[in-house]
Amino acid sequence: MSDNKRIALSSDHAAIELRQAIAAHVASLGWEPVDIGPTTAESTHYPKHGEAAAQLVASGDCRFGIVLCGTGQGIMMAANKVKGIRCGVCSEAYSAKMIRQHNDANMLSMGARAVGEGLAFDIVEAFLSAEFEGGRHGTRVDMIMEIEG
Repeated sequence: MSDNKRIALSSDHAAIELRQAIAAHVASLGWEPVDIGPTTAESTHYPKHGEAAAQLVASGDCRFGIVLCGTGQGIMMAANKVKGIRCGVCSEAYSAKMIRQHNDANMLSMGARAVGEGLAFDIVEAFLSAEFEGGRHGTRVDMIMEIEG
C-alpha cells in the first residue's frame, strides 16, 4: 500500500455534516483528511465537488477520495469521469470492502440521505482496511481502465 495517507473529502450541500464527521473519523484512524468543502449549506452542484476530489486522487496528491451527496449516485458519476478514477457508491460495509478488494477502487461515495453516521463510519473503515487482491481482479481492472482510452 502507498505511504500516502491523504484522503480527499468533498460533498454537496446535502452532506456537509456527514462529510465533516467522516473527516474527523478518518483523522482518528491515522489518515490525513483533505476536506475541500463546501462549508455552507447554500445549494451547490455535486458534479464540481466530485470532480475536484477526483482530481486530487488522480494526481496522486491523495491516496483515496470520499465523496457524498444526497444519494451518493450523482457525485460518484462525476468522479468517475476523471481519468484514473474508480469510484463506487456504497450503503453497507461489504460492498465497500469488495470495491477495494476486487475493483481496486480509489474513491468511495455515499449518500447522506441513505446512511447515518455510524453506518458511514463502518463503510469507511471497511473501504480503508481492505487491500486490492490483484490476480484475476487485476486483469479485470485493466480491462475497465482500457475503456477510458
